Amino acid sequence: MKIYGVDTFTIADVLEILGDPNKAKLNKEAKEKILRSQDNVRKIVASDRTVYGINTGFGPLCDVKISDEETAQLQYNLIISHAVGVGKPIAKELSKVMMIAKIHALSKGFSGVSLDVIERLLLMVEKDIIPVVPEQGSVGASGDLAPLAHLVLPLLGLGKVWQNGEIKEAGKVLEENGLKALQLGPKEGLGLINGTQFILAHAILGLNKFEYLLDLADLTAAMSLEAYRGSESPFKKELHDIRAFDGSKKVAARMRKFLKNSENMKSHEYCDRVQDPYSMRCVPQVHGASRNAFEHLKSLAEIELNSVTDNPIVLSAEESISGGNFHGQLLALPLDYATLAVAELGNISDRRSYLLLEGKYGLPRLLTESSGLNSGFMIPQYTSAALVTENKTLCFPASADSIPTSLGQEDHVSMGSISGRKFNQVLGNLENILSVELMFGAQGLEFRRPAKCSKYVENAYALVRTKVAKLEEDRLIGEDMLAIANLIRERKFEVN
Repeated sequence: MKIYGVDTFTIADVLEILGDPNKAKLNKEAKEKILRSQDNVRKIVASDRTVYGINTGFGPLCDVKISDEETAQLQYNLIISHAVGVGKPIAKELSKVMMIAKIHALSKGFSGVSLDVIERLLLMVEKDIIPVVPEQGSVGASGDLAPLAHLVLPLLGLGKVWQNGEIKEAGKVLEENGLKALQLGPKEGLGLINGTQFILAHAILGLNKFEYLLDLADLTAAMSLEAYRGSESPFKKELHDIRAFDGSKKVAARMRKFLKNSENMKSHEYCDRVQDPYSMRCVPQVHGASRNAFEHLKSLAEIELNSVTDNPIVLSAEESISGGNFHGQLLALPLDYATLAVAELGNISDRRSYLLLEGKYGLPRLLTESSGLNSGFMIPQYTSAALVTENKTLCFPASADSIPTSLGQEDHVSMGSISGRKFNQVLGNLENILSVELMFGAQGLEFRRPAKCSKYVENAYALVRTKVAKLEEDRLIGEDMLAIANLIRERKFEVN
């Protein structure tokens, strides 16, 4: 059981809570921190000191003083005026992760958001009443303002939510559950929509997918190497101990495991081929570099997960700080780096797929013995190549750009929300690229029989064959690719 605002959360914890909201709760210590923060804001209001976001306007209107009587209207206006996102709704799971991360940040007791509001968010997570959040509209500094405004609209009885697989009006769902719209107090609206939870949610779910695809890419490479009858000597431990990057050492060890006791590999152990092309030989170095990027992003995402990212930060009744903890640059840069790392897994996968089509070393051209009349596997590689190039275009770093907003008050922004979205787009494309390589690898092994491969490669081959038969003549292989991609999305391959 994890305690919001008290325990240090890992990405694994968030994924566990996503599956079962009862895995996290507020305890007495967390509630005391929340109530103390709420009381600090009340004292600031009573003191009549001018504090940004508590009794002033927002952004360029920070010099406009707001009276006590206007406080509730100020917070209400903030939410409805900032809910200007556009585009398709993000996945429900992303919205739910945003809520989990927001509850955890607010519960640390530096945001001045009331216990009633936080408990309402927690209740919505537990009841699976999840806000609908548009995918576009955040510049990733001053927090993810538009997405977070949509996330909290249902607290006011506004916006839309997912319930029982359907999108419904939030007000109606609240009524059905015996809940009333809340009235926000001083600082609460700002505390709710200031933060990086949109960027963070994309990082968390993306990392979860990235980790599996890293493992699968190693297995896919092993299958291609078996089909190509390449050498396993580039994976020897001694080679990687003298260039000791963690990622490449790990991949080399995994390749050794995936190729162990392969009859097929032993059958050409003393052939006259000197060395393989880079896409076969340099798997540890290329996949390993992507693993290093994964570890970097994971480390920073977990720091962000346990951070307070709104503004101002209320330290006590006497001290609040207007700072920049909402700025998304700290995640935007590593997200862009990770996106490039994902794209490179696809790039090298496509090269291995291409090698299997060339008709060398005992494999027929286009992996079919009846090419000419039949196109064989010619065109799936076009699809793979198209996806690889699309990924390259998505690798332009969003964090390299900044457009001033808020009349120049917010004059440098991270665009990290775009970084997060592109990261997940490239991951989705990688699933399809690897499905092509798995299809080619399985077909290539047909021409190595009766020799058996390693246990791991044989298991992967058998799984592919549960959905896709050996290609004898042209058929609708687009459906085969989709079937393998679905196996990937369902995590059916044994990758460890």
